[in-house]
Amino acid sequence: MRLRSNRLFITLAIGIALAAAVLGYKRFWFDRPVGHGPAGPIMDQNLFSRPWTERPVLLVGLGDSVTAGFGATRGHCYFDRLVKNPPDEFPDMTGKCLSVVMPGLQATNLSISGSTSLEHLEKELPRLTMMPSNVLGVIVITTGGNDLIHNYGRTPPREQAMYGASFEQAKAWIANFERRLETVLGEIETRFPGGCQIFLANIYDPTDGLGDTRRAGLPAWPDCLKILNAYNEIILQSAQKHSNVHVVDMHSAFLGHGIHCTQFWRKHYDASDPHYWFNENLEDPNERGYDVIRRLFLIEIARVLNRTTK
Repeated sequence: MRLRSNRLFITLAIGIALAAAVLGYKRFWFDRPVGHGPAGPIMDQNLFSRPWTERPVLLVGLGDSVTAGFGATRGHCYFDRLVKNPPDEFPDMTGKCLSVVMPGLQATNLSISGSTSLEHLEKELPRLTMMPSNVLGVIVITTGGNDLIHNYGRTPPREQAMYGASFEQAKAWIANFERRLETVLGEIETRFPGGCQIFLANIYDPTDGLGDTRRAGLPAWPDCLKILNAYNEIILQSAQKHSNVHVVDMHSAFLGHGIHCTQFWRKHYDASDPHYWFNENLEDPNERGYDVIRRLFLIEIARVLNRTTK
């Protein structure tokens, strides 16, 4: 009887251990919990206690699906939340939006979901007309991400759809992106004779700095991080060349919130919010991710406009 009881105990213990191992493996390698509630840095309420400028302001959105708000419900993409708070705004962000501190604010979002950096130049910028000299331009841009992730490895890599390219193969395309971005920035400036401030986001990494694209369900891409870093370096250098261009660091903010968000042993693990900030399509944010991006842009806009405008 005792031998039978011992065997039963051992069998149950092994079963429990196996079940725990399976659940743990699923949790750390497959689950991508999104969490709930606000996400991202906290903003100082005092920043919104007085107007940042009395001038007429045009907020312009340019770029890809991140600025277009792909996947977000009405009023919850980062661009919309920059303009005004949605009715269900989180308590910590109530009253923290541009319409509160810019009485003369108008907004237009010219971004197109799925667009590449070339299309930003050829399709979006022509829709931005010359502004009167009394108007201050505030331009928010996300660009370059689709140049890299398209066409998801389904076709051979080419310019504007570089997925799978080697770094050597991509060098000319990277150089073209640098020239194209410089042209975009120059064209924006010509539309605002009264001056503008341009807030340019860098490109985030849903692999949390590991580059293991297979884990994300895509083909292997050995040089993906090298090419991503080259694009982000160009974005950084553009801000160093232009005093009115400011980098919004999405890349750093989203590390630890990609496909490895639950893996506590990783370098970028965020114990305070170990959740996934991306959409199911991998390339766009989910609504918590849009909240983060809204805060990142707003913090940078506040830093610049609180000291440069009258």
